[in-house]
Amino acid sequence: MADIVDIAVSNDNFKTLVAAVQAAGLVDALKSPGPFTVFAPIDAAFEKLPPGTVQTLVQNPPQLGRILKYHVVAGKYTKADLEKLDSVDSLEGTSIRLNMKSNEVKNSTVIAADIEADNGIIHVIDNVILMGP
Repeated sequence: MADIVDIAVSNDNFKTLVAAVQAAGLVDALKSPGPFTVFAPIDAAFEKLPPGTVQTLVQNPPQLGRILKYHVVAGKYTKADLEKLDSVDSLEGTSIRLNMKSNEVKNSTVIAADIEADNGIIHVIDNVILMGP
């Protein structure tokens, strides 16, 4: 089975996410055994950000890395597991609000859940989630 990075690379909807993970130097971390749960924004999610945001973040790898780590949780959580929780702690260090019964992860909607990987699981979301309220 492929790992989280390999799955993202092989999916045309994750070109921006893959480029961001590479720019932030997180490829090796996301290829490690984990397990991880990743809330993976599709390319259209990045397009919703204000113009120039992605380019600015790519030029600031520490900030980009912090935002990307906010999309990752230690451990493997299926949609069924997440439905029992109202939040999870991200690798960035702050919690992510959940309402998986409504397919909500903070300000985004899960559009595909439970994509199995060697080292965890991916839930595809329609918005980039950011730290803060």
